[in-house]
Amino acid sequence: NKSVEKPEFEGTYTNPDHDHRGNWLSGSMSRSVEASNSSHANYYSVTSPNKHIQTRQWEVSREEFSRLNADGRVYWGADGANVPRIKIFIDEPRAVTPSSVLLRQGSTSGATRELDNILNIDGLGERFRPKPEALLRYFASIASSANDIILDFFAGSGTTGHAVMAQNAADGGTRRYILVQLPERLDPDKKEQASAAAFCDSVKKPRTIAEITKERLRRAGAKVRKDNPLFHGDVGFRVYKLDSTNLRVWDPDTKDVQAALFDSIEHVKPGRTEADLLTEVLLKLGLDLCVPIETRTIAGHEVHAVGGGKLIACLTPSITRASAEKLGLGMAGWLEELLPQALGKRGEVTALFRDSAFDGDVTKTNLSKILDQHGFSRVRSL
Repeated sequence: NKSVEKPEFEGTYTNPDHDHRGNWLSGSMSRSVEASNSSHANYYSVTSPNKHIQTRQWEVSREEFSRLNADGRVYWGADGANVPRIKIFIDEPRAVTPSSVLLRQGSTSGATRELDNILNIDGLGERFRPKPEALLRYFASIASSANDIILDFFAGSGTTGHAVMAQNAADGGTRRYILVQLPERLDPDKKEQASAAAFCDSVKKPRTIAEITKERLRRAGAKVRKDNPLFHGDVGFRVYKLDSTNLRVWDPDTKDVQAALFDSIEHVKPGRTEADLLTEVLLKLGLDLCVPIETRTIAGHEVHAVGGGKLIACLTPSITRASAEKLGLGMAGWLEELLPQALGKRGEVTALFRDSAFDGDVTKTNLSKILDQHGFSRVRSL
């Protein structure tokens, strides 16, 4: 039980409160309120330095808690209001008991400080209790290949995405990640959510956990770039929200078929954007949502080239006869840039439009003929 040198654990222990006994690691000394048993002998209330009352089932008796607190062995967090944790000093025998490699990958307290530093706001990490980025990066290194996809259904502050980018920078991998996070509301009137809500206000975003996730990923990507100047991999990401189809389902009112027919002329649901439609098209065609997409303005309309030109889509809500020829020739010119005929490897190329956009059949026919003459294999509308 004698004290020993522990250089491999050194990075896990810190001294945020400048304790004269040296670096320490915090350990849990209670159960959550939900898991507590009020009939247990060690179920009691304690008062934090800022007079915040914590009622839980503790690992020690009330008398032992008071002794540890008086000895400065209880850490209440930077603002003196967190759930108290016991301080385990690096030169104590207990510090070398855990033999798991996971201990060497950081701690939740360190991860909390890490999140606060990335987003530059104190107390934010306390809402999320994030996992150490180094720990999740270690998991990525041992449990995935360099081009795998890593999925996290409870994204929280986005540590998994940060870890994947950092591991790619470390080994030159091209791993991708999918993070899922509900837009859970943050209440500024609740102490543990106030800092997170204030941060969302500061970056002019809605007060939700999902916005914290996205902002952490943006800043983490920039940090990975800064820390690894020779790394040229992708640190970007796209955000999608689950929703119903953008298209109306044909469900006519049999008592007024004429009105139902007129209503179906515009079969895109109100409020849906061109980006919404393009996303649904990619899904229905079985294309990767991360496929490269370029956008240009041609004849006053936004045009999207997907997958290097295999699909060129113009989902504008209105195409007139006057603009059709210029639009068609512009799309043909762009296709020639992306996939020159001289290469002989153009293959199947599809042009896609919104069917209700055309001001008449003549406009649609003329545009289709132009595209057909310039190398488009198919012209489709939705």
